[in-house]
Amino acid sequence: MTVTKTITANKQELLDIEKGFWSGDSAYYEANADVECLVAFPQMAQAMTNADLAKTATKPNKWRDLDIKLKGMVEPGSDIVMLTYEARATRENGESYVALVSTGYVHRADGWKMMFHAQTPIEAAERTQG
Repeated sequence: MTVTKTITANKQELLDIEKGFWSGDSAYYEANADVECLVAFPQMAQAMTNADLAKTATKPNKWRDLDIKLKGMVEPGSDIVMLTYEARATRENGESYVALVSTGYVHRADGWKMMFHAQTPIEAAERTQG
C-alpha cells in the first residue's frame, strides 16, 4: 500500500525563491543558497561553496520573460524539498532557452536555502517533436 504524504512547504514561496535565482545578483545567491550547493549543468557539475556559487551571478537580469511550469514537488523530510519544472526564458541576446530544471532546498533557521540545482536544456528539435 502506497502512502501519499502531504507537502507542508509553501510551494509559492519556493517558486518565488527559484525565480529570484534567474534574475538575482551575487547578493541574492549568497542570501538564498546553502553553505554548499551541488550543481549539474551540461558544461559543469560539481559541489560549490556559497561564495563560489555567488560569483557565477555576475550578470543579474540576464534572463527575461521567464515562465515556470511546475512538473513535480516532493518533500522527503520536513526540512528538505525537491522541485522539478520546465523553464522557458529569453537570454539577453534574444535567444530562447527551454530546460528541465530540478532544485533541492533545505530549511535552515533563516529560511529555505538551495542545496541542489540541475538544468537539462531541451534542444529546439526536441521541443518541436514533443
